[in-house]
Amino acid sequence: MALSYKARRRWALVILLIALPLYIVVALNVVTLFDRPSIPLELAIYVILGIVWAIPLKFVFKGVGQADPDAQD
Repeated sequence: MALSYKARRRWALVILLIALPLYIVVALNVVTLFDRPSIPLELAIYVILGIVWAIPLKFVFKGVGQADPDAQD
């Protein structure tokens, strides 16, 4: 089932304001599990975790910044 434009905008806002900060805390905790990893390894972990959150949520953010396609002129 496809989400409407308004629903996608609301979910995008919830994801950015609530879920993403929680995900950042989880990512920081994952890095602290290692005993001070080397800088390239730490950077790689942050880059991978930074991409992983966006891939499954791509459909929510697609087209949100554009005008409402269902709105009447």
